[in-house]
Amino acid sequence: MKDLLPVLRVLGMLMIMFAASMLLPFGVSWFMQDGIWRIYPWAIGLTVSVGLLLWGGLHRYKQDLQPRHGVILVTLVWVVLPLCAMVPLMMGLSRVGISISFTHAYFEAVSGLTTAGATVLNGLDQLPVSINVWRTFMQWMGGMGILILAVAILPLLGVGGAQLFRAEAAGPVKDTKLTPRITETAKGLWGVYALFSTGCFLAFWALGMQPLDALMHMFATVSLGGLSSHDASFAYFNSPLLEAAALLFMLLASCNFALYFVAMRKGRLDSFMRDPEMRATIGVLVGAGLLVALLLWVKGVYGPLDALRFGMFHTVSVATTTGFSTTDYLSWPVFIPVLLLLLSGVATSAGSTGGGIKMVRMLILVKQARREMTRLVHPRAVQPVRLGDAVVDNPMIFSVLAYMLVYGATVIVLSMVLLLTDLDPLTAFSAVLASVHCMGPGLGAIGPASNYTVLTDFQIWVCTLAMLLGRLEILSFMALLTPAFWRR
Repeated sequence: MKDLLPVLRVLGMLMIMFAASMLLPFGVSWFMQDGIWRIYPWAIGLTVSVGLLLWGGLHRYKQDLQPRHGVILVTLVWVVLPLCAMVPLMMGLSRVGISISFTHAYFEAVSGLTTAGATVLNGLDQLPVSINVWRTFMQWMGGMGILILAVAILPLLGVGGAQLFRAEAAGPVKDTKLTPRITETAKGLWGVYALFSTGCFLAFWALGMQPLDALMHMFATVSLGGLSSHDASFAYFNSPLLEAAALLFMLLASCNFALYFVAMRKGRLDSFMRDPEMRATIGVLVGAGLLVALLLWVKGVYGPLDALRFGMFHTVSVATTTGFSTTDYLSWPVFIPVLLLLLSGVATSAGSTGGGIKMVRMLILVKQARREMTRLVHPRAVQPVRLGDAVVDNPMIFSVLAYMLVYGATVIVLSMVLLLTDLDPLTAFSAVLASVHCMGPGLGAIGPASNYTVLTDFQIWVCTLAMLLGRLEILSFMALLTPAFWRR
């Protein structure tokens, strides 16, 4: 237990930093006079008080984080920070006469911070504007990862951040340094994120959104989160130009931000254009979008232009785990929504703001399968697995295989748990997949025309666990359950 005290101390620091993020909805509430500005000082005070209790009370346990500390802290952050984030939701909604349970409030906070984009709230257009700002801002913070931002700040407080960065980084490649110092890497990634965010906000504003709508939908777009301030989601705007802008920034956010960082530092695009994962990500998204558009046209659902408009937008939105919608795509030929749900697991890059198992893992699996088939014919052939010019070593291949095994087992087990509650198979399976992929809308009862409020509290908790596992990339959480992890 004593070994956890340095972790709890750093958690206290992060809670204090997180409390500062509530100043944005507080400022919006006070400026817009939405009637609930008084609840934010209470929420900030409560979060800061608990953070100071941990940080100050454990001040003497000051040491650099070890690898195991990083795994514990990342898990604690994604479990504890939603508890802080739900306080403004519960207090603000209660203030305007809307009752929300602890279960639903925690689910909404987890959904925001993990960028899942699922919701249990109805009547979004009538909510206090600061509540919608808070819901969408949580996605923006969670998109690049609260902890990656913290890595840039923790050294100033005397806490090393390298182990934290490696524990939080997405995908199988966690130790690649873009700069000599991890802190500079974290700052660089957040710099690119901020640049895209600014561009997206200005594009939405210039194309007709009101400034606050542009801000909230920018938060939801570059984070690939998809929570909207309107019940109709992106259909509220009914604008092909806004959909095209959102599509562009979803495509940009689905690629590895490290590639943008390197390209900007070097002033060249060669490494970016040559990256096999980036090319596969863009190729799959654009190719699948064109396929869906063709099917919608051939099946007579839309004319050619509308088929291209709706097909491309929804393919990119769902496959990148954003979850915006402009129509109920469950009414389309059944092949399409099932294809989109499956694509949400693979169509984003490691190092992007998207969820799912990441394209790089699929590339490694495909190349490993091809190597094994070659060995059947040529047992003595030496054929290393390559990604571009780089050889993928066996430990990384084994890591990917282990991840896929745990991922498959997680989806099956959680789906079976939901089936035990008498949820229909389509809704159960899609709810787990959508939650693990941090995608939001699923199929059946939780499609784009509905939300997760149709589920029972127990089913909501299963989906909440699935979202946390997906954000933690499953293996980090599973490692905590092994006895070996806790041995010194």
